[in-house]
Amino acid sequence: MKQQRWSLRNIILIALIAIFCGLIFWGAGFLYTALTVALTPLGMAPYANDILMGLWCMAGPLTGYIIRIPGSAFLGEFLGSAVEVFLGGQWGASAFISGLVQGIGSELGFTLTGYKHYDWLGLSASILSTTIITFAWDWFRSGYNQYGALMLIGLFVTRLISTFVFAGLLTRLITNLLDRSQVLNR
Repeated sequence: MKQQRWSLRNIILIALIAIFCGLIFWGAGFLYTALTVALTPLGMAPYANDILMGLWCMAGPLTGYIIRIPGSAFLGEFLGSAVEVFLGGQWGASAFISGLVQGIGSELGFTLTGYKHYDWLGLSASILSTTIITFAWDWFRSGYNQYGALMLIGLFVTRLISTFVFAGLLTRLITNLLDRSQVLNR
């Protein structure tokens, strides 16, 4: 498949994906709070973040997989975080930074495949790079460097599974449905 060029249609599509995902990001904040409350008595509160990470990272792979232009995965993720901020998400303006980090992670996967693989290889690279980049960010931001090895392995695996389910399987399902409906007319 040929790589697309920037067009008004692509920009509008990125904006629509960002709005849709930004609404999901905002709603996930409530789910995060409920999960944290449920997991805290078990000493597993940090898992709430990693269980939902794939949901928060979905906009980048979805945008990159649909638009197929260098920079689109980053832009989709970052703009999704902007929507979350403007809706009054619980993390406030710091969601811009999270969107920046998650967008870099999402874009890196497509970059590593030379923007030639918009299939499971490209999506898998995006999933893996997103997981690694966001985990490294939480190492510093969320104090993951204070956890023991077993906790770190558990958090990383949980994040990888979450990212695979939401940014991988769900992205693939959405794009397959869009292709079948011929809405995108690739």
